[in-house]
Amino acid sequence: MVDLTPQQEELCRQDRWDFSDLRALFVNCTLKRSPEMSHTRGLIDLAAEILRRQGVTVSQIRAVDHDIAPGVWPDMTEHGWATDEWPALFEQVMAADILVLATPIWLGEKSSVCTRVIERLYGNSGQLNEAGQYAYYGRVGGCLVTGNEDGIKHCAMNVLYSLQHLGYVIPPQADAGWIGEAGPGPSYLDPGSGGPENDFTNRNTTFATWNLLHLARMIKDAGGIPAHGNQRSAWDAGCRFDFPNPEHR
Repeated sequence: MVDLTPQQEELCRQDRWDFSDLRALFVNCTLKRSPEMSHTRGLIDLAAEILRRQGVTVSQIRAVDHDIAPGVWPDMTEHGWATDEWPALFEQVMAADILVLATPIWLGEKSSVCTRVIERLYGNSGQLNEAGQYAYYGRVGGCLVTGNEDGIKHCAMNVLYSLQHLGYVIPPQADAGWIGEAGPGPSYLDPGSGGPENDFTNRNTTFATWNLLHLARMIKDAGGIPAHGNQRSAWDAGCRFDFPNPEHR
């Protein structure tokens, strides 16, 4: 380990921010039901521990352990399904300032479980908050990706686009991941994989976690995203926020 200059030591200190009022939720989109080992969980645990050390309340959901019906409505029991645990899980989503979707890579794509979670998030996205904005405004999103083939950036691109489209705010470099060599080989937590020791993955996971923290702190301190020009309730009531009326061009 190199010796740090006094300036670098000052940058490494963390005593200027208080994150203890923030809540974070990780949704593990592995295909493996508990208690089977999840390599994606291994990377989640790394980011979650960074958050816990800053006083953040951290929760995890392994989505495949729950009966989440397919569909794009808030409660699929109202659309023909006998059971649906999503409404209860959605309460945890709305209680979190930070949402991280974590997915393995299968056939070059995010998992089918991750797709279902995003579809169900989409089903609630039309709800409005107290300011008349869409439900997820003021919350921060990120993603983690694991696999043993290429595809981290492709999966992150898809997940992060989906989250921002639903209303989440995405900070700089909000993704991190680990993949081994192309082809069959060890996954993240397998002995000898090199995953937990990989400096690139560890650095990116740390940076992504802190970027989520900083942005969540900024938004919460600001009272959320300013409620002007983005209020569905006001638009429906007739306010056009200076949209140029084609009749007046």
